[in-house]
Amino acid sequence: MKYTYMTEATFTYRADSFKVAIDCILLGFDQRELKILLIHRNFEPAKGSWSLMGGFLNKDESLNDGAKRILYQLTGLEDIYLEQIFVFGDINRDPVERVLSVCFYALIKIEDYDETLGKSHDAHWFPVQKRPKLVFDHEEMVEATLNRLRRRAGYQPIGFELLPEKFTMMQLLNLYEAIYQRSFDVGNFSKKILSLGILEKTDEKLRGGSKKGSYLYSFDQERYDSVKEKGFRIIG
Repeated sequence: MKYTYMTEATFTYRADSFKVAIDCILLGFDQRELKILLIHRNFEPAKGSWSLMGGFLNKDESLNDGAKRILYQLTGLEDIYLEQIFVFGDINRDPVERVLSVCFYALIKIEDYDETLGKSHDAHWFPVQKRPKLVFDHEEMVEATLNRLRRRAGYQPIGFELLPEKFTMMQLLNLYEAIYQRSFDVGNFSKKILSLGILEKTDEKLRGGSKKGSYLYSFDQERYDSVKEKGFRIIG
């Protein structure tokens, strides 16, 4: 990097320039499978391929603001769980020119998603484990995100971001099995979750295959805030 000294107190940088992009991984849960929202590209390069939703960072916005803008354009949603993963910067990661990409992931409730906006971007939900081949290094981004999600979900209640406000214990179990891609014993899982004291059992039931129905629970944020410093684990 070269420095051009203007005065004793100020100087400007002279260096190679390159673009900064933001790629967003949107994850949802349909009560059975963990799903990812992908874009069917109608532009070059790699027109006709599947990719993550993304865009270039504006000069007047922070990385977080840029990610929120892109997510809002695609989903119509605000105030959703959003986390930065890594910066992907291989020299030839983009075939057009040098681009650094900052990868974020977001957890959204599928039922809140604006399908009309999605259609305008030719966006489609896929089961994470059955997703199509992705362009560039987007596959690496997805794998990094899934690894981060599994680590986070083990000791933070971020999984509740994917559930309705009130849910059954089986819905919660199905979610964690979808995240970790393995089965949990129903009794042990319920016992462990309830022992944490972060769920509130309601008087309501979800009527389904059973005549008795299943009690609905809700996540108690205040209770979680009061005990999270103790370092408890949800899974593991």
